[in-house]
Amino acid sequence: MRPVRVLVVDDSATMRSLISESLQRDPGVEVVGQAKDPLEARDTIKLLNPDVITLDVEMPKMNGLDFLEKIMRLRPTPVIMVSNRTSAGTSVAIRALEIGAVDCIAKPSPQDLHTFDDLAIKVKAAANAHVHRYSHASEPMKDLQQTPHQASASPFKSNGKLVAIGSSTGGVEALIKIISQFPADCPPTVITQHMPPLFTKSLAARMDRICAPHVSEAVDGAALVPGHVYIAPGGEAHLEVVRTNAHLRCRLRQGDAVNGHRPSVDVLFASVAKYVGQDAIGVILTGMGRDGAASLLTMRETGARTFGQDEPTCVVYGMPKVAFEIGAVQKQVSLDKMSREILDAAKMSLEGVQ
Repeated sequence: MRPVRVLVVDDSATMRSLISESLQRDPGVEVVGQAKDPLEARDTIKLLNPDVITLDVEMPKMNGLDFLEKIMRLRPTPVIMVSNRTSAGTSVAIRALEIGAVDCIAKPSPQDLHTFDDLAIKVKAAANAHVHRYSHASEPMKDLQQTPHQASASPFKSNGKLVAIGSSTGGVEALIKIISQFPADCPPTVITQHMPPLFTKSLAARMDRICAPHVSEAVDGAALVPGHVYIAPGGEAHLEVVRTNAHLRCRLRQGDAVNGHRPSVDVLFASVAKYVGQDAIGVILTGMGRDGAASLLTMRETGARTFGQDEPTCVVYGMPKVAFEIGAVQKQVSLDKMSREILDAAKMSLEGVQ
C-alpha cells in the first residue's frame, strides 16, 4: 500500500518544517510538497494531486478559510486545519470544520511540540474520509436570518429524557446539523466531542449563535435542564452526568485519558447508563477509533434508546461502526434524519423540524 501523500501549507517556514518532520516519521505518510500561501498551494495541488492537505488558518494573500472553501467547491480534498491557540484562530477553525475540513490541530508552543504526535494518525484517517463538495445552500440558518434562541420556538416541553452524544472526526459538522434542528425547549443534551483545549469554547459559542437551544461548555455542577446543550471542555476533564438530590448535573472529573481521549465518550455514556438508564437516548456519530462503543452498549442494556450515524454520511465510519458491530446501536440513521429520530425517541412534537 502506498503512503498517504500530503501537502503542507503554512506561511511559516519553521511550522512547515515541524509539520513535515512529524509526518515523515511515519512510513505510512509522505510529504510530497510544501507551500507558503494559498496561491502557491493552488498550483501545487494541481501539479501533485495530494491525498491530504494540512492548512494554516491565518496566511497572507488569502486566509485559510477562503482557500478551504475554494478547495471544497472546486476540488474536494481531505483537509486538516492547523490553528493558533487564540480566540480568533479557534473560531475560524470551527467554521472551517463546518465547511468540510476533516479535523483540526492546534499549533504548539516551543514547550508543547508533542501536539503533533498524533498528526500522522489524523492524516491517515483523513485520507479515507468521505469529503463532500461544499455549497452555501448546505449552511445552517445564519444569525442575520434569526435572533439567537428565537428560531424553532415551540409550544412543546421536554418529557424528562436526556440526550447524550459522542463524536470525533467530522463531528463538528454533524453536531451543528443535528442541534440546529432542535427546538428551543429540547431535552437536556450532553456532548463529548474530541477536540483540543479552547476549541470547544469556540464550538459552543458558534452553536449558541445559530441554534435555538442554549449551547455552552459544561460547567462542573451545572443542572441539566431542558433547552440547554452542554459540551465537554476539550482536553481538560471527563464530562459525566451525576444525580444529586434527584437532580441531574454535570460533573467534570480529572483523570487519565480513556481510549486515548480526555474527555472520553465512554466515560460520558457510562455515567448516563448509571444515573439515567432507560430515560436516556444515546447517539454515536462520525469519528475515528472505538471510543463510546462499549458504554453505548451499556446504555442499551439499561434500557436507553441508541442510535449510530450510518456509513454513507460519516466523515470517518469508525466509532459508529464498532458500536454497531458489538450490538450497541439499535438503529443506524443518516445525518439528515438524526434530529428527527432523536426527537421521536424523546416523544416530542416534530413541528418545524426540517
